[in-house]
Amino acid sequence: MCKLYVVPTPVGNLEDITLRALRTLREADLILAEDTRTTSVLLAHYDIHAARLLSHHKYNEHADLRSVVERIRQTDSTALVSDAGTPGISDPGFLLVRECVREGIPVETLPGATAFVPALVSSGLPCDRFVFEGFLPVKKGRQTRLEQIAREERTAVLYESPHRLARTLRQLAGVCGGERDACVCREISKIHEEHRRGSLSELAQHYEENPPRGEIVIVLSHQTHTTT
Repeated sequence: MCKLYVVPTPVGNLEDITLRALRTLREADLILAEDTRTTSVLLAHYDIHAARLLSHHKYNEHADLRSVVERIRQTDSTALVSDAGTPGISDPGFLLVRECVREGIPVETLPGATAFVPALVSSGLPCDRFVFEGFLPVKKGRQTRLEQIAREERTAVLYESPHRLARTLRQLAGVCGGERDACVCREISKIHEEHRRGSLSELAQHYEENPPRGEIVIVLSHQTHTTT
């Protein structure tokens, strides 16, 4: 019987992958990869020789959805991976999983790497209740989302690109107040991993003066209420 496995892959250090994930990739008849070149590096590192490796990314997932589902039906085991982390979390995967569920194809998601969890825990900010915002809209709807985050009563977690980081921190300071505590986590599980904590104003100034590189996670403290 056909089955889709959603397989998390390392976000930085290649050792951050489970034994179960490696076994699933070895046994898969088909591997759907966000970028076949990136996945090929991982497979080669663990001496995994995939029967078939097929590109499945945000630029073709809508157009190719039906044909990909049919390919899954023709195999016993299909693995879905992204370049890093868990498919579906700010990466392609949701559309395919939804369609498989609708078609009655079993879906099994393996636990594993994702960037925002270590960033949240290492931030030192409350992690018992949080909201994951992913990437903010670049233009339309951005201000509305920023204002919603400012009112959030849970710790907020965002992804951001390095070239937009300082701007986003300044915008957050504008709607949340410059004293709101935050932590910028960069290059999770890589050699140059960094966790910089401070107020939004302090962090914005730092990254304006020191343009960052790499993958970015912003962890923002929740809104606090004062009694009168």
